Amino acid sequence: MAAINSPAFSPIHTDGRARAGILHTAHGDIPTPIFMPVGTVGSVKALAPDDLEKVGAPIILGNTYHLYLRPGDELIARHGGLHGFASWPGAILTDSGGFQIFSLNSLRKIFPEGVEFRSHLNGARCFFTPQKVIDIQRNLNSDIMMVLDECVPYGSSYEYTEKSVALTTSWAKMAREAWPAGSGTNLLFGIVQGGFFRDLRKRSAEEICAIDFDGFAIGGLSVGEDKHLLHEMLDYTAELMPKDKARYLMGVGTPLDIVLGINSGIDMFDCVLPTRNARNGTLYTSLGKINIKGSLYAEDDLPLDPACDCYTCRTFSRAYLRHLYAAKELLAFRLNSLHNLTYFLKLARSARAAILQNRYQDFLNEIAALYPDEAARSGYFGQF
Repeated sequence: MAAINSPAFSPIHTDGRARAGILHTAHGDIPTPIFMPVGTVGSVKALAPDDLEKVGAPIILGNTYHLYLRPGDELIARHGGLHGFASWPGAILTDSGGFQIFSLNSLRKIFPEGVEFRSHLNGARCFFTPQKVIDIQRNLNSDIMMVLDECVPYGSSYEYTEKSVALTTSWAKMAREAWPAGSGTNLLFGIVQGGFFRDLRKRSAEEICAIDFDGFAIGGLSVGEDKHLLHEMLDYTAELMPKDKARYLMGVGTPLDIVLGINSGIDMFDCVLPTRNARNGTLYTSLGKINIKGSLYAEDDLPLDPACDCYTCRTFSRAYLRHLYAAKELLAFRLNSLHNLTYFLKLARSARAAILQNRYQDFLNEIAALYPDEAARSGYFGQF
């Protein structure tokens, strides 16, 4: 395929700071805002690729660190990249492994040149440089590649966070040099860090956004902080980012998080929450959350969500879904995951429609009303 020389993102319409646009990838144009299901090791848990197509997912995620360890990026390259290996026709974004610097902190050491991991599978040592991370993602042939960055824990000191910002900027420059703009169809996104210090967020945004990346992400949120602080820092950081390129909020994703993020100007979201919660019996509906484990659903013949047209809601009762979960049947994972992802993807599409119709604030209020406790914790009914 020829290199992509045109902009990767086209803003179409705004309503306040909320944006509707088009993300252009080698595997199709993607209307935004968009929620991206997480398939860490090349599979969205409990679902097949045709399930994902049916729920309307145009893009999914994979993870560089995990796929490098198993089955190996070179093996995947020999099988047609991650698209061919997983038989996925849509777009793919791959995380760089930066989150594993946070989540596997007992198994890694950070150096100016990169990060050394001890595999959580067998203890083998591997060294990730910014350049190596690009090479791995090229073998995976993901549509959107992420640069290596450091995600610092909540509560990190100012001094540590300042050094981390400098390191993330240095790694970002190395990554861009390893994959210069226009090199091919694989887009490369930079990541803004800075912890919970406004001046460091500003510095990181200025340094990362000065590099000619195809889009930009906000990292380092939802790492243990309170909801109000998450949204305060998100709202502040999003305003610092270019308006003509895609903005991606990494790893944050309750329904209210998403609609508040869109309100701050974010275009792309991912989170394991809808599929993880589905496997634990927590389901999202037009009436709010349902815990299908509850005994009140034992003889409930209603569909899970009367307003939903997914396979689960069209076909099965709440009583049956509760039975499957109680009996530990694997079908419960699939049916619950189908529904939750349908809900999250429909939420993104409904948000886009509301933006195009200049009624986003009303839409946001409708969703916030479904989650009043979370809205209060997020500070939504106050001022950011």
